[in-house]
Amino acid sequence: MDQIKIGKFIASCRKEKNLTQAQLAEKLGITDRAVSKWETAKSMPDTGLMPELCGLLGISVNELLSGEKLNLMEDYRKNAESNLLALKEMEESKNRALLKLEWVIGYMGTIPFLILIFTASFGNVSTIIRAILIGLAIVLFIPAIYFSLKLERDAGYYECQHCHERYVPTLKQVVFAPHNGRKRYMKCPKCGKRTYQIKVLTK
Repeated sequence: MDQIKIGKFIASCRKEKNLTQAQLAEKLGITDRAVSKWETAKSMPDTGLMPELCGLLGISVNELLSGEKLNLMEDYRKNAESNLLALKEMEESKNRALLKLEWVIGYMGTIPFLILIFTASFGNVSTIIRAILIGLAIVLFIPAIYFSLKLERDAGYYECQHCHERYVPTLKQVVFAPHNGRKRYMKCPKCGKRTYQIKVLTK
């Protein structure tokens, strides 16, 4: 994908619709700064926003990702194939970044937790200080683990090892599922079998 070409195309289509960046942003529920970043090729629209953005601009997602209006069917088909591949790569890259962030947040919560618990258990401190340290450890640990699990759930999909269905489970399923790394023992919503579901980045 040519991000500069796409940015210029978004700007051109927006102007054809007599919309300012602020007006387009308001309709999409985002900031005009985000629209400006798209048009100056500093970032790309989120895949979840693309259908609504294209609807407002009167173009297809395929045309958006091509950075131009497409007329001939053959050109449309060729561009559709390459754009689908590009979208898959974008999704994979985004989900990989989310999983890295999950590790960062997890470590940021776990390391202070262990230090505080170790200090409370073996340090020469009063009972009150010991209770404060344990309380602080729990306060730091629980939100970090919660957000880590939420990021893991939101990044990509889980694949059933029986029917190979790829799906996004509820956060409750992820929290309470026995796990081995990023494999979680859950019930598949399609076949109903319980297996260790494997984390995958794309559908």
